[in-house]
Amino acid sequence: MKSFIRLILLCLASTQSAFAAVNINTASVEELDAVKYITPAKARAIVDYRSKNGPFKSLDELKNIKGFKEKSIAKLSGELTVNGESKPVAAKPVKK
Repeated sequence: MKSFIRLILLCLASTQSAFAAVNINTASVEELDAVKYITPAKARAIVDYRSKNGPFKSLDELKNIKGFKEKSIAKLSGELTVNGESKPVAAKPVKK
C-alpha cells in the first residue's frame, strides 16, 4: 500500500511540474519558444524587452511588445508568469 501511495504522489508531482507556468522574467529564448503560441521572434522580443526595461511586473506589460494583444495575452495567461521559478515545457509539435 505504501508503494502505491508513493507512486500516486510521484505521478501528481510530475503532472504539476508539466503544467507549471514559465516565468518571463527568467526564461531563456528557447524556454519561451517552447510555449504554445510563442514564436521564436516573440520569444526573442520578450527577452530583449526584459533586458532593456527590467523585469516584468505583470503579464499585461507584454502589450508593450509588438505582436502581443489582449487576446493573445489571455491565451498565454495559464502558460506564463512573472513570479517563481521557470519550469521546463514540453517541446512544441513540429508542423509538417
